[in-house]
Amino acid sequence: MFSRLNQVARHFSRPLPNYLHSSAAAPALTATASRAMAAERSKRTINTAGCIIIGDEVLGGKTFDTNSAWFAKYCFSLGINLKRVEVIADDESEIIEATRRMSNNYDMVVTSGGIGPTHDDITYQSIAKAFSLPIVLHEKAYERMKRLSKPHPSQTNFSWDEDSPARRAKLRMIQLPYDESLPDEDQVIFVADDLWVPINVVNGNIHILPGIPRLFEKMLTGLKPRILPRLTDPEGKGVYRILFSTPLAESEVAGYLTELSAKTEGKGVKVGSYPRWGKSRNTVTLVGRDQEFMDSLVAEVEQGVKGRRIQFEGEDDDAGSDKDT
Repeated sequence: MFSRLNQVARHFSRPLPNYLHSSAAAPALTATASRAMAAERSKRTINTAGCIIIGDEVLGGKTFDTNSAWFAKYCFSLGINLKRVEVIADDESEIIEATRRMSNNYDMVVTSGGIGPTHDDITYQSIAKAFSLPIVLHEKAYERMKRLSKPHPSQTNFSWDEDSPARRAKLRMIQLPYDESLPDEDQVIFVADDLWVPINVVNGNIHILPGIPRLFEKMLTGLKPRILPRLTDPEGKGVYRILFSTPLAESEVAGYLTELSAKTEGKGVKVGSYPRWGKSRNTVTLVGRDQEFMDSLVAEVEQGVKGRRIQFEGEDDDAGSDKDT
């Protein structure tokens, strides 16, 4: 059965285009070296991350992207430095360029979108081409799909045993980029008993996920136990953030914050200033990992910004606005 299904999968594959004159081109690597690098990426400590949101509907304003914001909070809670978020089109060359670049630059990459059953869902195929991998119809994913998914009420005559446009469309969703030299469990990860769709991992660090927010969030939550042992802090305590409310305009507090930033930089603590238009109080933040050091600064910062520490932004709002323009 698996062999026959892979023949179906190959029907959807197209020749790898020539990117020699494209910004998507990458230096050639031997197959052995490429596999070794992918294996290393899959085990390295995760310090940094990138996120690629794929979808014409996002760029066209039809769909509001919430996945990148959720992933940012996810990374913050685990102490992962999210370095970049990009929104790109359902375009093969865009997907190839972005995934190659981010895979090279960051320890963990997440993509969202473009893995559905229709013609414009090209994420799997494009990422396979980016890393010169075949598309394989994954047998375990196929068995889970048959067991866990139900035909739409309009598909009264649907059968898994008979070829049909609907069946071929469904099979597109389990045709995955696959490296035969790497362990299956490092490439195809099922994170929930009630989900047939896997997290497909390519080149050791690209995690391909659906764009549906509920699934995106559930699958990344399910991935957390695999991520925790690879963090700088395996307990996943994350990053510490302290908020201060100040009645001062940004221009008035800027000098003090510059001095404070110079003082905290060596400890890896970032100082932030966030004006809140239409409100009488602005927000200053300290963000870092050294909780003891940051706590020791609270009284000083409260005095420096003529404000106080708060638990959430807007906690002590009152009428008024920031008149500093």
